[in-house]
Amino acid sequence: MTKVTDVNITKNEPLSAPTSLCAEIPKTDAQREFISQSRKEIADCIHGKSDKFLLIVGPCSIHDTEAGLEYGKKLAALAEEVKDKILIVMRVYFEKPRTTVGWKGLIMDPNLDGSDDIATGLIKARTFLREIIDLGLPTATELLDPITPQYIADLICWSAIGARTSESQTHRQMASGLSMPLGFKNATSGDLKAATNGILAASKPQTFLGVSPDGRASAVTTAGNPDCHLILRGGVNGPNHTKSFVDKTCEVLKAGGRPEAVMIDASHANCAKDDKQMPQTYREILEQRANGDKRISGAMVESFLEAGNQKLISGLDGLTYGQSVTDKCIDWDTTVKLVKESYEAL
Repeated sequence: MTKVTDVNITKNEPLSAPTSLCAEIPKTDAQREFISQSRKEIADCIHGKSDKFLLIVGPCSIHDTEAGLEYGKKLAALAEEVKDKILIVMRVYFEKPRTTVGWKGLIMDPNLDGSDDIATGLIKARTFLREIIDLGLPTATELLDPITPQYIADLICWSAIGARTSESQTHRQMASGLSMPLGFKNATSGDLKAATNGILAASKPQTFLGVSPDGRASAVTTAGNPDCHLILRGGVNGPNHTKSFVDKTCEVLKAGGRPEAVMIDASHANCAKDDKQMPQTYREILEQRANGDKRISGAMVESFLEAGNQKLISGLDGLTYGQSVTDKCIDWDTTVKLVKESYEAL
């Protein structure tokens, strides 16, 4: 008999239902209250109800939870020093979009060796999020796979839809049902339309195919997410973090009936993915806000213990501790300098 089903499937392993994993690694009441309050504070920054500058900062991706936790402890102490002017949220990115192939993040491949042990990856991710929240740091991530939120979204304070997926109907629908503030990045081409349309779509009620908390296929209906905003991250034609681009972006947002609120990414195409250029890019963003442009609600910075990045071969062995295995990051000392400069400027 000719096979017509699962011709190219080599393995299909059931995972624990989201409710099972969440029960195995539960939130405490204190964590629940902290997440709720953090989401409100972030939304207030986005909507201009708070004078605090929102700074999403941390590793490009979490590949080593030990190094990530050490970074988190340092960041928590720094955040405490500047909390009256700056709301620091730690990047805790577990999923990485790939242009072709490559390591897809801690959830998909927690052993960094191509074994793709997703069950372990989900446990590691959820455990790590709880550890960061216990430090008093709000958490930020990019949600890439539409099933992932069922397992970790209750521990996320802010999330992003990336440049490659802002145009995706699946991700816009997912965003409409998420419980935290969320940013849509402009497309890799630099085009703003995909992100602005994404914000509009995600703010509306949607019905789509999803996964229920007990792991069954379901029809999900949402109320729409009122706390979506746009992130400028540059494009193939170069950076878009300067005033002229902010003006253009706000015109597009206003024409679409959306609030004129912009976050700017100091990494990615805005610094040509060069960690040595990132501090200056960030300073140019900061200068605009310090000069009174409240349309700029915040910024994003990729930062880790060590500067730059390294090639991932297989596993943690042989890797430089605290250095990114994805995009280049600025080091910790540079991060402290920029945050303290921000505090003085603001």
